[in-house]
Amino acid sequence: MSVFERNYSAFMFDMDGTLINSTAAAERVWAKWAEQHGLDVKTFLPTMHGARAVDTVRRLGLPGVVPEEEAANITQAELDDVEGIVALPGAIAFLARLPRSKWAIVTSSPLDLAKRRLATAGIPVPDCLITAEDVIAGKPSPDCYLLAARKLDVSAVNCLVFEDAVPGIIAGDAAGAEVLVITATHTRPIETAHTTMPNYENLNTGIDDDRIFLFRPGTE
Repeated sequence: MSVFERNYSAFMFDMDGTLINSTAAAERVWAKWAEQHGLDVKTFLPTMHGARAVDTVRRLGLPGVVPEEEAANITQAELDDVEGIVALPGAIAFLARLPRSKWAIVTSSPLDLAKRRLATAGIPVPDCLITAEDVIAGKPSPDCYLLAARKLDVSAVNCLVFEDAVPGIIAGDAAGAEVLVITATHTRPIETAHTTMPNYENLNTGIDDDRIFLFRPGTE
């Protein structure tokens, strides 16, 4: 069933690459860090999107590296570099049409970084914001989306998750939610069975009996 053929209790959004384009800023910071640790930057950068910094560092298993300390340093560098961060086309208007009780942001970024990037991009902080500190296991674990659903007082299986990166897509699937993949920041086509959209310019929403539905303009 297409995501346009259902209605939902709530929408849950990833942040980086899904609502905002922070790719250049993030990659500037991570490229410098990768060089300092002798990694091949070109090979490494595509692997660091969509997961918590501490999980990315831990996965590398670098000798003599304490993941929590490195993640804290990386986060500070990202807080200091927000140049060029913008909202994806149509994202601000799309969110403005949603009741605040009907959407959440679920990000692998720490709280302070999430708030700074959202402010830079001009996107409001939602009533329900799930960040890296809120779960023990980050994406691709479904814990973050399950937590957001609980805070919204809905079932995850009745939600639509907006994602851009593989760890988040897996997390949304594992939570039992429907998933829509936003491809605005992709440099190559993504292989997925999910519906994909480049951004929010050709998306609209409506409310019917406390349920949200998604449609393309002209098809409502």
